[in-house]
Amino acid sequence: MKTKKDIKVPQDEAASTGSEETNQKLLRGVQGGGFLEKSPPGRRRQEKKLSRRDFLKTAGGAAGMVLLAQCGSKEAREEFLQRNFRSLSKEEIEQVIKRLEAEYLKKYGKKFTVSAKGPIDGTLFAYALDISRCIGCRRCVYGCVEENNLSRDPQTHWIQVLEMEDEKGIDFVHSNLYYEHDEVPHEGHFYLPVACQQCKNPPCVKSCPVGATWMEPDGIVVVDYNWCIGCRCCMAACPYGARHFNWGKPNVPIEKMNTNTHFLGNRPRYKGVVEKCTFCIQRVREGLYPKCVEVCPTGSRKFGNLLDPDSEISYILKNKRVLILKEDLNTQPKFFYFFGN
Repeated sequence: MKTKKDIKVPQDEAASTGSEETNQKLLRGVQGGGFLEKSPPGRRRQEKKLSRRDFLKTAGGAAGMVLLAQCGSKEAREEFLQRNFRSLSKEEIEQVIKRLEAEYLKKYGKKFTVSAKGPIDGTLFAYALDISRCIGCRRCVYGCVEENNLSRDPQTHWIQVLEMEDEKGIDFVHSNLYYEHDEVPHEGHFYLPVACQQCKNPPCVKSCPVGATWMEPDGIVVVDYNWCIGCRCCMAACPYGARHFNWGKPNVPIEKMNTNTHFLGNRPRYKGVVEKCTFCIQRVREGLYPKCVEVCPTGSRKFGNLLDPDSEISYILKNKRVLILKEDLNTQPKFFYFFGN
C-alpha cells in the first residue's frame, strides 16, 4: 500500500497549486471573503454574531442620537430626555414645571400655571350620573372642552352623549351620537353621557407597553404625555371608547386657552399622543368639582369621595339602584349610573 510519502505529484500540477503559503491565503480568501486573513492556518475563526436584540439596540441608539441632534435648544433636549413622571424627584418635577411654564409663556404669550399636586390622602374619587335627569343638552361636553383645552379643529370630545329610545332602553347598538334637534330632550328618548370610567382594573393601563398611563392613589387614571409613544394600544384595550388620539396638532385658540393646568391633565398636548378625561384633575385636587358637574343645568351629575361615608356619592351607592357599563368585563368602573326618579 502506498503512503502519502510515496504519492508523487506531477511537476506541472504542483506548479499550478503554488506554495503552501499561497494555498493557505487562497483558502482563507474563499472561506471568508478576505475577512479571515488573521485566522490560524487551516482553522476558520469564529465570527462574532450580531443578535437581533443587539441590532435593535444599536439601531435604536443611532435613531435616538439623530433625534437628539435635531433638538436644537437646550429645553428641547431636556424634554426629549425627560424620564417618566413617576420616576422624577421633587426637584426634577419643579424644574420640569418651570421649563413648561416658560415654554408656554413664550409660545402663547400668556402666563400658565402648571400644577403637579399629588393625590389627597384618604380620597378615592367616583362619579354618578342620574339618567332620569339628563336632558342631552351637551353643556357638559363643551364645558369640558373649554376647561381641558381640547382641540377645536379637529374637534376632540372627552364626553360623548348618546341618545337612546325609551322603548329600547339602554341599547348602544341603536344609540345616536350625532343627534340634532331644535329642542332637547327629544320626545320618546333619553340620554346617556359616556366618558372615561376611571376603572379600578383598567385594561388600558395593562396594555401600555411603556408605562405612560397608570391609576393614581385617588383613583384617577392619568397619562404622561411626554412618555406616550402614540402606539394606541390603550385605545384598542378600552371597551368604552374613552381615549382619543391626536392625529394632528391640537388646535386651541390662544384667547380661549385655560391657563390653570395640571401636568397630568389639561396642559397643552402634542401631536401623536393619547388623551382622556381625568375628572378635571386640576380642579378636584384643589377641592373643586369637575367642570361638567358645575355646568350641568339639571344636577344630574354627582361627584365625591368613596371613602367618605357621608359623601353624596356614598349615599347614592347605598340607596339607589346603580348600574355600571359592561360589568361582565370586570373593569370595575368608578363611574356609576342610576335612575333618581
